[in-house]
Amino acid sequence: MVELSLPANSKVTEGKTHKAPDGATNIRTFKVYRYHPDDGNNPRIDSYEVDMDQCGPMVLDALIKIKSEIDSTLTFRRSCREGVCGSCSMNIDGANTLACTKAVSDVSGDVKIYPLPHMPVIKDLVPDLSIPYAQYTSIKPWLQSDTPPPANSERRQSIEEREKLDGLWECILCFCCQTSCPSYWWNGDRYLGPAILLQAYRFLADSRDEYAGERLDELDDPFRLYRCHTIMNCTNTCPKSLNPGQAIGQIKEMLAKRR
Repeated sequence: MVELSLPANSKVTEGKTHKAPDGATNIRTFKVYRYHPDDGNNPRIDSYEVDMDQCGPMVLDALIKIKSEIDSTLTFRRSCREGVCGSCSMNIDGANTLACTKAVSDVSGDVKIYPLPHMPVIKDLVPDLSIPYAQYTSIKPWLQSDTPPPANSERRQSIEEREKLDGLWECILCFCCQTSCPSYWWNGDRYLGPAILLQAYRFLADSRDEYAGERLDELDDPFRLYRCHTIMNCTNTCPKSLNPGQAIGQIKEMLAKRR
């Protein structure tokens, strides 16, 4: 079920229907959330009929076609189209995912597209990610070390040390996991959320970082870390098949061992 942050006393209404061109036979309907906070109107759902014989196979292809050929006012984020940048994260068919890697053929019936849930909407499918990015900055996502690097060399790791980062470095900060977490929905101002905590563990697990103690001190908080109740929505929805829930468990274990 999609949970959206809407203005007070507002409701989502049915919007316009844009018909496919005459003669089109392979038609899919895309029901897209439309909302602009500045125009004073309620959110609405516009319907777009797309001739899939003239469109690429992914949801992002359909959105680009809609914006280019049907309705130029539609707003969404996108960049790499390869599941690398995380820009086109949105809620498709009831699940958070990347539009560029979600095939239209994987959806039965109308393709329902909403912005990431429980985030303020800037316009249409573009959520305001200011808070999660500020939370990301708060964990100091860079290597911290007082020991100078070896002369004329990089900080080396063994193969085993490097392997500890697998499943962590691949995170693209799409925030699909972050916005699928009920604990983050209700406590997003204080709970860091699965995406940020996975990134925090990525530096805790890095043998080149010397500030594990300080990092754990910052995370040892009833809300910043312990609002996680292991629901595992985060892991189930991650489009990169990562496991934020496991990373959060590793942080809790590190804190438990030092007490």
